[in-house]
Amino acid sequence: MSETTRNVQPVIAGPGKQGSGELVPSRYAVRVGDVVVVMISDGILPLPTSTMSTNVSEADRNEWFDGRILQRDTFDWALNIALVRSGERLILIDSGVGDGFEYFTRAGQSVMRLESAGIDLAAITDIVITHMHMDHVGGLNVDGVKAKLRPDVRIHVAAAEVEFWKNPDFSKTVMPETVPPALRKAAAKFVELYSENIVQFDQTVEVAAGVSARVTGGHTPGHCVVDVASKGEKLTFVGDAIFDVGFDNPNWQNGFEHDPEMSVDVRIALLDEAAETGALLAAAHVAFPSVGHIAKNRAGYRFVPVQWDY
Repeated sequence: MSETTRNVQPVIAGPGKQGSGELVPSRYAVRVGDVVVVMISDGILPLPTSTMSTNVSEADRNEWFDGRILQRDTFDWALNIALVRSGERLILIDSGVGDGFEYFTRAGQSVMRLESAGIDLAAITDIVITHMHMDHVGGLNVDGVKAKLRPDVRIHVAAAEVEFWKNPDFSKTVMPETVPPALRKAAAKFVELYSENIVQFDQTVEVAAGVSARVTGGHTPGHCVVDVASKGEKLTFVGDAIFDVGFDNPNWQNGFEHDPEMSVDVRIALLDEAAETGALLAAAHVAFPSVGHIAKNRAGYRFVPVQWDY
């Protein structure tokens, strides 16, 4: 076993790396056959609750948040990335929000948490970007990050996503007014920094043995999910296709979705797929570590978190 492989094995929760300022490491690992998937928390994004339910009444929204002992106006939205080891390939899925956003001071932890886990950024061979929203590409835009990555790192992004961000359409979104300009800026900076590393794909791409990305669209035109499959086991990282509220209410539309109606169809299809196959599901905005199974019930779906192995 190589030194790099040992770096991504599960760890017992304990004091964070000296100097990291963390009480415990914000990471959790699971095995999918021969592949190791490590979920890493980038932190928390405080957002208006209204963005989670743009097509329902305030009363219905309040009932859902009240039932979970959450505030009615603003809530903490988890932000997760993933690291996947397949053979000699080390694959990063998304990069977090990065810095430079004064209203997201509790996020942007991905690079620090990778390094505190003993992960050398130069060991990353591939990066998959589920979509080019700032909370997924922003970590790569942080000053000094590109210099730490290997010059030939491959960054896999759907061609439809790259094309969309040349002239993005926000006509169907319902976002705080400060967000669209920040999204445009982050996407443009990402393309400018990494144009020589971006590897575009159409519908699907095999990134490594047992690791592939497939375009779903909906949330953004080129939004993709990442499937990890090995020895009959499977985990799908669904990016922003599914949120906490979406298990109980898959028809609720999200203000950050560029095609809300298509997003509902994508969400239901992914939930049905996970429920029928028994595959694990993980997501960018489901409470950390966000790994679990999907069970159907009369009202919709139920997220069944994995039992922590510690």
